[in-house]
Amino acid sequence: MKARRASVFGGERFAVFAETLLTGVWIAVGCLGLVTYPAAFAAGARHLRRRTSHEVGGWREFVADFRKAARRGWLVGLAGWAVAAAVWVDVQAARAGIPGGPLVGAVGLFALIGLVVAGLRAAAVWTPGAAWRALLADAVLRTLRDPAGSFLIVAGLAVVALTAGFLAPLAVPVLGALAAAAVAVEERHRRR
Repeated sequence: MKARRASVFGGERFAVFAETLLTGVWIAVGCLGLVTYPAAFAAGARHLRRRTSHEVGGWREFVADFRKAARRGWLVGLAGWAVAAAVWVDVQAARAGIPGGPLVGAVGLFALIGLVVAGLRAAAVWTPGAAWRALLADAVLRTLRDPAGSFLIVAGLAVVALTAGFLAPLAVPVLGALAAAAVAVEERHRRR
């Protein structure tokens, strides 16, 4: 009877889905530091990689990974906010009617999206001891060389944004789905 019940409810697949949503909550808690979002995504992605590899891991391992990733990851988060501020200035210039403003605003917006995708790809492959600079450099190359994978991550970002627009609290667990998408894209790229 138990085997049948597991198959009716999806068994392992449902467990991974539930773990993904829980990981989204953990990521959201880790992002409360504002500059710690790269570390939170890195710890969340590592947790999901452990889960899909059938390794032991839970809240304690997530927190340990978060602390290790945050040692240098906060600098990445700070740089990310600086880039977002620069793009905001570009968009404001475009809206003000400066000649060439719409082009500059569009380029800035696409560059920001590309950098967010690269950041998520870097976080998806983070391991303790890995240098963020090297991870980001490799992730930028993968973002450009694997447009299909990058588009999947952009679609994940759109799902988070739309979910937040419909019902903001649902965006929290969906962050785990975004981390899972980044992990899946990186695994797909690794196997190719």
